[in-house]
Amino acid sequence: MASAAFDHPEKRASIRAFLHRQLFVTPPVPRDVDLRGKAAIVTGSNAGLGLECARQLLDLGVSKLIIAVRNETKGEAARTNLLSAGKFKDATIDVWKLDLESYESIAIFVERAKALEHLNIVVLNAGVMQHEHSLNSSTGHEQTVQINLLSTALLTILLLPVLKAKNTSESPGRIALVSSDMASWAKLTAASTPVLPTMDKKEGYHIFGHYNASKLLAQLFVFQLSQQVPPSVAIVTMPNPGLCYGTGLGLAAPGGSIADRIAAIPKRILGRSTSVGARVLTDAVVKHGVEAHGQYVEDCKVQPMAPIAYQPAGEKLRQALWDELLKELAAYHVDEILRDLTR
Repeated sequence: MASAAFDHPEKRASIRAFLHRQLFVTPPVPRDVDLRGKAAIVTGSNAGLGLECARQLLDLGVSKLIIAVRNETKGEAARTNLLSAGKFKDATIDVWKLDLESYESIAIFVERAKALEHLNIVVLNAGVMQHEHSLNSSTGHEQTVQINLLSTALLTILLLPVLKAKNTSESPGRIALVSSDMASWAKLTAASTPVLPTMDKKEGYHIFGHYNASKLLAQLFVFQLSQQVPPSVAIVTMPNPGLCYGTGLGLAAPGGSIADRIAAIPKRILGRSTSVGARVLTDAVVKHGVEAHGQYVEDCKVQPMAPIAYQPAGEKLRQALWDELLKELAAYHVDEILRDLTR
């Protein structure tokens, strides 16, 4: 993986740079885009960043919006919220069930997507930050890596042929996997292989450590995917909304515990609102072209990924992860799908 494209990626990854972005940089509102006639899927769009991204896509004229959520009741509430403004009367808003804890649910969701007349934009926003170590009941993998990496990777790969079929190579579809500053702070090294068994261990589990690692691994997955799949199939990006308050990510309990309410104070001081953070997600799928394929987008600009991604240790992690992903998802023929996309 070449490092020449960016000078000193470690500077962007510093706490000082992070604080500067949070306090002094405001991502611009996406404008001058007409999405009439286009369809979009936004996962985890019942609240927070996903809901605000959905609202922004509707503001830009998207004709069909699919709210993809695990809890359909919450999805219907989000649909009502969006329609209550009274300005999206020309748009169709549907709620589809998607449970990222289940590979079967993902496969069913993608089969349903194949029947859409159009599909131009996909924002994969759903993610978790687990306070306690827990294993997925069907796969045996730790839940943070299951949802933020494995299930998101499967959904991405299965949706790529759908996007290819419903767009042209001159005007490809867009798919964004929401990333985070925290990927740069992950503690993974070249010794963190094999990757999935390392991530599944209960020993040493930490809420932030595993979340950071899951986001780093997702960056490495997207970069490798972009080497396998050309942008003419779909442009895949990794937008980072920054630290935002009001997302519900990492809450210890529904509504928040006492500790959550205490932690909310510095988050409110440093954080962006979800409507501001969502601008980066929206920007990633409406403003960027082939130059952003496989790239990390921060404050609406292509920026370097986590520094380790440009180091030999990152290359070793990336190759090990890719091999493990292909094996983990083999039942869904991902290797064959990826080969077919390049034909």
